[in-house]
Amino acid sequence: MGAPSSHHRHDGDRLPPAQVVEVADGLFAYVQADGSWWINNTGFLVGSTGVVAIDTCSTERRTRGLLDAIASVSTQPVRTLVNTHHHGDHTNGNCLLPGATIIGQTRCRNGVLANQIGGLEAIFGDVEWGDLEPSAPFVTFDERLDVHVDDLLVELHHVGTPAHTTNDVVAWIPERKVLYAGDLVFDGGTPFVLMGSVAGSLAAIEGLRALGADTIVPGHGAVCGPAAFDAVVAYLTFVTDLAAYAHAAGATPLDAARQADLGPFAELLDAERIVGNLHRAYAELDGAAPGAPIDVVAAFGDMVAFNGGEPLRCLA
Repeated sequence: MGAPSSHHRHDGDRLPPAQVVEVADGLFAYVQADGSWWINNTGFLVGSTGVVAIDTCSTERRTRGLLDAIASVSTQPVRTLVNTHHHGDHTNGNCLLPGATIIGQTRCRNGVLANQIGGLEAIFGDVEWGDLEPSAPFVTFDERLDVHVDDLLVELHHVGTPAHTTNDVVAWIPERKVLYAGDLVFDGGTPFVLMGSVAGSLAAIEGLRALGADTIVPGHGAVCGPAAFDAVVAYLTFVTDLAAYAHAAGATPLDAARQADLGPFAELLDAERIVGNLHRAYAELDGAAPGAPIDVVAAFGDMVAFNGGEPLRCLA
């Protein structure tokens, strides 16, 4: 069973500082430790006349830290901002880049417009979000859009199926074999598919594997290589098998999670996500289409219950 957590507003200050990692010439990852709830990675691509940013952060303080990091590398303005999906840890800070063209998948725009910043204390405790308001992509695409950084091609791909969400986009730079994977890949953290699809995530990973990336910037965790795909597949296969067994036995997602032996996956950050993932897997077993709306509030309530009734660990 998940261990109860306790935290306060400024506990995030105890975490190591974010790191700027140059993953290829002019291509950077902004990696925030420890990669748990609301502590995401972003990226930025530096050209001679402007910067392309990939995602922002969950809070004003964290997004301003990102902007300071970009300014330490380039004096050029951020002209373009790509959102990999609509979740607030990747989009809350969009409003702090008022001069940037914000790009996202069509459903990402709708998701950001529906986002709520704050009011989540019962789930995540007291977080200092800052002075932020939702700012949605205003250039949208369905399947594929190309962006250029000088002469360098950046391919934006919707993965073609609900996976982490219904609107996941990756940025693939074929010339450098670098992939900005958003939350399709967690390195050291528990994958989370409550708002997408278990089966769809497995299909999406195989599609990403086929690109042939050497370097992957995950949505959370350290910069990694293609072995990270294997870790995500292993976890989601475990979820699939557990769901099939527990659903047939009549166990609820919460009971199934409490009774499960997570084995090696118990060491991943945010182990309580097993409950949310089982909610999605059960819905698919009951015939729900990938990405179909389900009771997300109930799923988060069960995750809090799994966590001993305490808010989920959030040091944003």
